Amino acid sequence: MILIIGGAWQGKLIFAMELAESARKKTELEGNKLFDPLNVNSVPCITGHQLDTQGYPLDSSISNEKEEEHEIAEGSGDSFEAALTCPIIHGLHEYIRRLLKEGKSVDAFLDEVQRQNPDVIITSDELGCGIVPFNPADREWREASGRASVRLARSSREVYRMVCGIATQIK
Repeated sequence: MILIIGGAWQGKLIFAMELAESARKKTELEGNKLFDPLNVNSVPCITGHQLDTQGYPLDSSISNEKEEEHEIAEGSGDSFEAALTCPIIHGLHEYIRRLLKEGKSVDAFLDEVQRQNPDVIITSDELGCGIVPFNPADREWREASGRASVRLARSSREVYRMVCGIATQIK
């Protein structure tokens, strides 16, 4: 597992896609026939978000509204099951927000991700560096996201912090 943390819009998704591509190339060089992390057909995941060639979400007003297959589980809208199969989970903090709103266990979700998708690359926004939210639910979300990042960082083989599109390996 690889964890990438940082502020919003700092380049986490592009970096995750680069790491997945490097893993795919390494697999090809070694001659292994494992799943191809950037081949939509090897790991089908449904998302309503289309990405441009740089990995940025396209504006929904100009994109096709039908759902398309991608290799990225998007925390803001994809199923919890997608996170168990896709090679990239983008926006873990949004999955956590949805779990809390639905009264589901964050720990149980993380257990399943670690068990079923041990080689996943996960991105999550850093939520703990700003002003403490007034809303109790937002404070709970911020704390749960922080604890999830701590837990995943402990078990990840690599951890990166993204700032201004620059990745710094911290584990």
